[in-house]
Amino acid sequence: MNSKIVSPQQWLDARLSLLSKEKELTRLQDQLAEQRSQLPWVRVDKPYMFEGANGKVSLAELFGDKTQLAVWHFMLGPGWKEGCPSCSLVADHLNGVLPHLEARDVQYVAISRAPYAEIAPFKARMQWQFDWVSSYDTEFNVG
Repeated sequence: MNSKIVSPQQWLDARLSLLSKEKELTRLQDQLAEQRSQLPWVRVDKPYMFEGANGKVSLAELFGDKTQLAVWHFMLGPGWKEGCPSCSLVADHLNGVLPHLEARDVQYVAISRAPYAEIAPFKARMQWQFDWVSSYDTEFNVG
């Protein structure tokens, strides 16, 4: 990278120009988020079943006592020794976030295609506290 050396004023002018673009991007992201929140809903009638720490659980049961469910499709496939590095980086920061989600009536769960017997040791090794279930042998997150 060949960075140009400039005066403080030239740097400030360039920074303010970039800041203007960053603010425009933020406004566009806010508009997109609003549009996403207005998307219609789809009824889920398929009786999806997952396997977790306490055995089989339905999609409805994943909500626990919460009215909202945040699902994360954690990339960990059958036979993988470890999860996706990017997913793992995010997961490393979730333990502290969980109480905040729960306080806002949100149940959080990760779902992976690997069998639960392959998820559990990795989760334990990483000391993650979030709920994590397997969709192995289902059509839940295939495609």
